[in-house]
Amino acid sequence: MTDALTDRRPRDAARPSPFGLLVTPVLLAAACAALYVWLRGQDLDSIESRAINRDVITEQLVEHVKLVAASTGLVIAIAVPLGVLLTRPRLGALGTPLLMLANIGQAVPSIGVLVLLAVTVGVGFQEALIALVLVSVLPVLRNTMVGLRGVDRALIDAGRGMGLTRTAVLFRVELPLAVPVMMAGLRVALILNVSSATLATFTNAGGLGGLISTGIALNRTSVLLTGSVLTAVLALTCDWLVGLAERYLRPRGL
Repeated sequence: MTDALTDRRPRDAARPSPFGLLVTPVLLAAACAALYVWLRGQDLDSIESRAINRDVITEQLVEHVKLVAASTGLVIAIAVPLGVLLTRPRLGALGTPLLMLANIGQAVPSIGVLVLLAVTVGVGFQEALIALVLVSVLPVLRNTMVGLRGVDRALIDAGRGMGLTRTAVLFRVELPLAVPVMMAGLRVALILNVSSATLATFTNAGGLGGLISTGIALNRTSVLLTGSVLTAVLALTCDWLVGLAERYLRPRGL
């Protein structure tokens, strides 16, 4: 009994309690409330009033969320199936060269990718979307491959010994066990997307980067701070949501 209790302690510690899950949203709401109270106490001039009114903030926040949601969805649709294919025996030899190529591409700064696409393809939402996918696809691809390769071979053989097909072993054994590593890659990709999407304003794709660039260009601290705080809150909210999803997707016992 003592041993059983001892074994359960690390698992319980790894999973935050329901109360612990509420800490992050409460802190983020408090940060937004503090920003609102601070802005209400400021004597805003006409430029600041036009830049940080409710309609402008809502519009830019919605544009930012659309960019992040669309690019992250595309990253998952591309990187997860590709990661699965590259860990299969027939295509396993292609995994290392493709990861090396992706690592080289990852070394290019986000602003460089955006500018390159703006010059060669054009500006707008779709072009910014392509740039965000290129910037954030590597963490999900790499973690999918690492997670699948880290599954104990004995468990795969056990599944095959029970009569499961290769596809069934993939969906019932390999992918569930790889979920924690894959979700870690998704968290990194989301944070990259939220931060890189602020640069999309320079390619006419909108987003909270408009507030940040306006604050810098016109030397308005209130505008710059509003854009920065909202971007940080959005990034932490996305991270919290992925952590929440991981909590329910992670197999029991891990």
